[in-house]
Amino acid sequence: MAAAGGLRRGLLLAVPWRWRCSPRRGAAGCLPAGQVRAAFLRFFEERHGHRRLPSAPVRPRGDPRLLFVNAGMNQFKPIFLGTVHPRSELAQHRRVVNSQKCVRAGGKHNDLEDVGRDTYHHTFFEMLGNWSFGDYFKEEACSMAWELLTEVYEIPKDRLYVTYFAGDSSLGLSADEECRDVWLCLGVPASHVLPFPLKDNFWEMGDTGPCGPCTEIHYDHVGGGRNAAALVNQGSPDVVEIWNLVFMQYSREVEGNLLPLPQHHVDTGMGLERLVTVLQNKRSNYDTDLFTPILDAIHKGCGGPRYQGLVGDADVGRVNMAYRVVADHVRALCVCITDGIYPGFSGAELVLRRILRRAVRFCSEVLHAPPGLLASLVPTVVEVLIMDVINENEAAFLSSLERGRRIIERTVQQMEPSTNFPAEVAWSLYGNLGFPLDLIDLMLEEKGISLDSAAFNELALEGAKRKAGGPQAGQLDDTNTHLDVHSLAQLQSNNVPATDDSPKYAYTVGQHGQYEFSPCQATVLMLYRDQSLQKEVGAGQRCGVILDRTNFYAEQGGQASDQGYMIHLGQQDILFPVESVRLCGGYVIHEVTAVETLHAGDQVQLFVDEAQRLACMTNHTATHLLNFALRHVLGDNTEQRGSHVTAERLRFDFDTKGPVTVEQLQQVEQVVQDVIKRNEVVHTAEVPLMLARRVQGLRAVDEGYPDPVRIVSLGVPVESVLTCDSEAAMQTSVELCCGTHLLQTGAMEDLAIISERQLVKGISRVIAVTGRQAKQAREAGQCLAMEVDSVSLRMKERSTSIPEMQNLSKEVGQLTKAEEKAQSVLAKHCNQPVIVDTVPADSLSILMKVVNQLCDKSPGTSVLLLSPQASGEVLCACQVSKNCLPVFSAADWAVAVCTQMEGKAGGSPVVAKGSGNAKGMQGALTAALEFAQSKLLK
Repeated sequence: MAAAGGLRRGLLLAVPWRWRCSPRRGAAGCLPAGQVRAAFLRFFEERHGHRRLPSAPVRPRGDPRLLFVNAGMNQFKPIFLGTVHPRSELAQHRRVVNSQKCVRAGGKHNDLEDVGRDTYHHTFFEMLGNWSFGDYFKEEACSMAWELLTEVYEIPKDRLYVTYFAGDSSLGLSADEECRDVWLCLGVPASHVLPFPLKDNFWEMGDTGPCGPCTEIHYDHVGGGRNAAALVNQGSPDVVEIWNLVFMQYSREVEGNLLPLPQHHVDTGMGLERLVTVLQNKRSNYDTDLFTPILDAIHKGCGGPRYQGLVGDADVGRVNMAYRVVADHVRALCVCITDGIYPGFSGAELVLRRILRRAVRFCSEVLHAPPGLLASLVPTVVEVLIMDVINENEAAFLSSLERGRRIIERTVQQMEPSTNFPAEVAWSLYGNLGFPLDLIDLMLEEKGISLDSAAFNELALEGAKRKAGGPQAGQLDDTNTHLDVHSLAQLQSNNVPATDDSPKYAYTVGQHGQYEFSPCQATVLMLYRDQSLQKEVGAGQRCGVILDRTNFYAEQGGQASDQGYMIHLGQQDILFPVESVRLCGGYVIHEVTAVETLHAGDQVQLFVDEAQRLACMTNHTATHLLNFALRHVLGDNTEQRGSHVTAERLRFDFDTKGPVTVEQLQQVEQVVQDVIKRNEVVHTAEVPLMLARRVQGLRAVDEGYPDPVRIVSLGVPVESVLTCDSEAAMQTSVELCCGTHLLQTGAMEDLAIISERQLVKGISRVIAVTGRQAKQAREAGQCLAMEVDSVSLRMKERSTSIPEMQNLSKEVGQLTKAEEKAQSVLAKHCNQPVIVDTVPADSLSILMKVVNQLCDKSPGTSVLLLSPQASGEVLCACQVSKNCLPVFSAADWAVAVCTQMEGKAGGSPVVAKGSGNAKGMQGALTAALEFAQSKLLK
């Protein structure tokens, strides 16, 4: 057997294009997936002179618009867009071949919810592709593809059908007869060469940019001499697309018109999983050797019935669906974690967290597998770190999953027949237990129940409305959290003790480096609603809850308040969401929506949103470091004038004698990064205020600080900085602070300043992000720098007229401004379905670029931005997610908003713009949210 295997390998190397692997032979006679992949790469590299490139990581490099690399062309976008630096290695490519790791989960291309329901959808897959950048075009591309499929892979020609673009009169595009004629010349029968319209055979990178007709190759699984032309592109499982060849020859402009590209490109993609299914004579991707070892390992790990490949009603108990979900998701988890994407709470990390939790749920509740099954599926060659991450996340979600299941079952038992599942409960599961919405839908679907989606979307839009209004919006409706003078006097006269909030500092670092926050047990002392103290509040009402003790951080010292939930002690099935927390006269008031009746005297247990708290701690410690670094670089006379810390970012205002240069900001970042690398201990202690005044170099002490006061010192013990005549405090950050902080600086990972501007003369404001957000900001900056360099080079190398130079200069400015504004708005509105806000913009084109970038960075979000001008005019630009079409139209949205401002607007269902009068801007903002709400709730 070994000799036969060696001989077979030798033949493959000697005659790479003539090996035999007929799809009609049994699996034993066909090449394994690894050799199918290798043959594809060798064919283009050795026979047709392509350069073989490695797969890019699934985390996009320099493209903040993408959550994951979802197609083979992603790494080559700068070539297609013309932004590649002429002297870069990328610009030298003419013919390229590779096998690209792809993830389609979240964003425009999202297959997550379909995985498991059928036998061919995946979150992770490999895309085999060959590329031509201004080299060969249609004739050569089609000829190579036909040769590979029919002569190398030996797929019977009568089972293959090809499609071409039939033209589109509305765009002035004729049929791609050139492509049709190429196929006919290659010997494909006319009955197997089929025309299809725009939606099937015209490929576009996005709403704007390179695009062109494509030709697809389809395979008939049944064969037998029949003509299956009528089944092509009809969703039949018997006739499937295996290869798509895209001919990029146009560019779609912002206005929607098409212009010819100066250079023609070829971009092809063939899914390895689907190709292997054909070549191994299977009907399901999960029956190939890419999946069968994993399915066998799942069976061994759970001990249940074997995988049978059943779907739909035949799959009793959804056991086979669970096998497919777990097999697919563990592949995606391994690849993403290897490429540096870990389960988290925003962007790609949030999507990966959903994938993991979906897999955990199917392991636990459908396959009844013991904890640890997911990690046990990871091959032993994979680094232990990946197993630890999966184990940690699986363990963390299992308890939430059990609690959520009990909450759903209890709620269903109390529901009236033929009613929808209440949105308030689903919102609590989503916000407090981390249940992805698709997981809630799936669990309800299994019980034959639907979610009240309209009410759920209304809750989401309420959150968006609060964020759109900024800090002031929260202050307008604080009747449940701001104690009036009479209520304060009543509490004090009744000897109600002030809240002990010291448990907010009770957290530790576990043995694997993760922060651990302990729940806090407390007693309800009083309830507050409609500016009056109450002993009882009924279900469904929003109120303030005053407790004897709490581990929640109340908004103060520039740090945003905690969020989370509380439960009745002993009743795990009822969650009371805590939306905000305030400190008033020594009492901590928790804003809560009462799911059931709350009484004074109730015993409750409190759970903070750990991810949000940790992010605030990280950014608060970063604020102290930034303050120290600014004084270190700009001088000791640099004084803080204000700061604000949220989970998304930090803002810091300071006085300065002159403009801050880019070089100085880079030095500030470097000082911060040096402290991060040293992983300094963050020391804290409460000391008498008079003693704190003695600390050398401490900024001016505000008389409003309590006595005793809390000192936070980075790297130097508090005892040392308090020593008489000690100058230790001059060499590090020492501040008076009541906020919550990291225990060591290394957990910050990174800091990037994303914005700096002067508020007024002598006072500057910087905005910064930390951790992975900082790394992503750097990648976005590098991408922008490449685009700017490319424009600069175009100006130097061409004989450019003055108007053309002015246009190029304007292009650079627009790119820079749009990127900065998009980052700022996105940090403010994290994971919202609708964003409505105001931003400064010099022109309508810049405003539209900001909207476009926001929608690219947050797929699925609809955005409308207003920009007031010095002239009294207000610019308006909006874009609607394609998921919301046709119910929600951007043109109608813009018209509704601009009408409020006595203006005009127009556009397409996807993008629109307009303008109006500044007097109606506040009404326009309200109208924008109400219009979106009315459309999304239909």
